[in-house]
Amino acid sequence: MTKLLSHRHPALYWLGVRWNRVKRRVGWMMDGERYVSNDGNEQLKFLVKRHSTRLIKQLGDSGMRLQLNKVENLKLVLACLDGVIIRPGESFSFCRLVGKPTAKRGFKEGMELSMGKAQSGIGGGICQMANLLNWLVMHSPLTVIERSSHSFDPFPDQNRSIPFGTGCAVFYNYVDFRFRNDTRRAFQLKLWMDETQLWGELLSDVEIEETYKVFEEDHAFVEKDGQWWRRNRIMRRVMVRRGGRFLRNEEVKRNFVRVMYEPDERRDPISEV
Repeated sequence: MTKLLSHRHPALYWLGVRWNRVKRRVGWMMDGERYVSNDGNEQLKFLVKRHSTRLIKQLGDSGMRLQLNKVENLKLVLACLDGVIIRPGESFSFCRLVGKPTAKRGFKEGMELSMGKAQSGIGGGICQMANLLNWLVMHSPLTVIERSSHSFDPFPDQNRSIPFGTGCAVFYNYVDFRFRNDTRRAFQLKLWMDETQLWGELLSDVEIEETYKVFEEDHAFVEKDGQWWRRNRIMRRVMVRRGGRFLRNEEVKRNFVRVMYEPDERRDPISEV
């Protein structure tokens, strides 16, 4: 596959990064969104969704050092986001709240997906937090206004519990995960770690009327011109919380990305979660 010009000439790549970062900073001032800040100590009490993900995963032949560094990076991100309240009309920006991950702030080299491959980089692995947040938001009435995903699938599934393609890519500051509260309720993020898991809860100030089930359809590995691709559709079933009456099915996203390994075509799709 032909490399992009910016991949062949790193100076052009970093010039593009700087330009996009300037545009995003201007955008934050001019886009009309009212962004949240982590400055409250109120505790909301109604659980909307709880989820956890394993901290240490064996991803290909990546070294354990990068995995352990990722955990340290996630601790720093957690401190920026835990307790954030998103009030009616407010927008959440992952990059605005977390800031730029730098060695000076304590971020370490972890694994990141960039330029079509897995490699090490300062702040690598913090996408795991964005993945968790997106999964929580998908089970709520909050409105996603920006979400990017990786353009390739680098590793075979390992004990996957949620559908492929429900994660997020973040790269300070212009590859962001943003959502807005278009409801009349307040929502809050509660985040913590134990020895093995990263945990997250989405809470609200009143019990929400609907509940959600996220699942995939049409999953397949497709070979084309000697290259494997992976596809699926992410669906969401909306039901009445009390009683479970069906309201509607919604298509959230379609995925079609390059696969960087020899796939196992026998994988069963992930059912409703």
